[in-house]
Amino acid sequence: MKYFNFLSLEEEDTLFFSSPVSFNHRTSKDLLAYAVGAALYMPATRTHIADDIMNGKHEGLTTIIIDLEDAVGDDQVEFAEQCLVQHLTQLMTYMETGMLSQDQMPLLFARVRSPQQLERLIDTLGELVSMLTGVALPKFCVGNGRAYFDQIRKYNQRKPDHYPVLYGMPILETASIIYRETRWETLLGLRNILDENVEYVLNVRIGATDFSSLFGLRRSPELTIYDIATIRDCISDIINLFGRMDKPYVISGPVWEYFSQRERVFKPQLRQTPFEETLGKSGLHLRMKYITNTMDGLMREVMMDKENGIVGKTIIHPSHIKPVQAMYVVTHEEYSDAQDIIARNDGSLGVFKSNYYNKMNEIKPHLSWANRILIRSQIYGVLHEQQHFVGLLPKHEQQHNYVPNS
Repeated sequence: MKYFNFLSLEEEDTLFFSSPVSFNHRTSKDLLAYAVGAALYMPATRTHIADDIMNGKHEGLTTIIIDLEDAVGDDQVEFAEQCLVQHLTQLMTYMETGMLSQDQMPLLFARVRSPQQLERLIDTLGELVSMLTGVALPKFCVGNGRAYFDQIRKYNQRKPDHYPVLYGMPILETASIIYRETRWETLLGLRNILDENVEYVLNVRIGATDFSSLFGLRRSPELTIYDIATIRDCISDIINLFGRMDKPYVISGPVWEYFSQRERVFKPQLRQTPFEETLGKSGLHLRMKYITNTMDGLMREVMMDKENGIVGKTIIHPSHIKPVQAMYVVTHEEYSDAQDIIARNDGSLGVFKSNYYNKMNEIKPHLSWANRILIRSQIYGVLHEQQHFVGLLPKHEQQHNYVPNS
């Protein structure tokens, strides 16, 4: 799998100074944590998941989370588990017969309901577990966290050596995290659990929908999750604890749930200039399409995610894939600064002027930032100096008639 693999070689050479690298579920954890990116939720009961992957239905898709929890009714759990077995069996067959290559296979995760279900699924799936990159762990709390990772550790310790590691992605979304009076005690307890199992923790994910429900809130598509004060406050504390560079975890952004036209109150949040300069008249049409489908709100939220050190995002519709992924591509300016900071980290200088002549780079304060930029550049690539992420959005797009529960 590789980001932006829908581009032709000519298009890739035109857009990228340094192209994204290939990865799969056997890639090193440090890179793989950044590669999760725009993770598309699909109910386990959805039909044709395997066929959609084989046929490349959703252009640019790199990560799927097959949901056995909130997207599945309580009366459908057994059926959903059977569907998961069918999806993975079909995918394994496609790979064994050459109908599906490793380069076409997105990272696959199963979102389970409980440690007990995880234990049961590992036993039921058998060798099919090797098709999964990991499991998403909802309602992750001090009460169930160790039990979740006990199952993950037990599997990894007894699996055949040639099977890939099975990772866990805890989802922080419970009341004890969002309520101020219990937040720090809970977060510190969760941090201890993750530190004990750090080799199996791929991402820390933020469940803002569940947080919002505890206050009867739902953000408008014209605003971002950072405009909701209680959620912003909690996200800040999560980043404060899990994003510290002495022992950082890759933190993924909360879900964006809008994908179709709504009446607007505020002005659009996408400037015309990047679209017009990059794509001409077709760029203006693309911009209007994004505005009509509330993508400008999504793109603003991704920008806020990125500025706060968050990498990747949960998504619920294929139209979200490209905007999220494109905005994580590293600019040539970022890459140039990061490389220079690392190259000059020999004690001879403390500060120097950027090659872009628009800022000062301080080596010690900016070193951690530079290291993160270079990791991100491997997964998402580096644009040429005069290129813009808008160039990754158009032309290949097709209308997605996506029905979440079909």
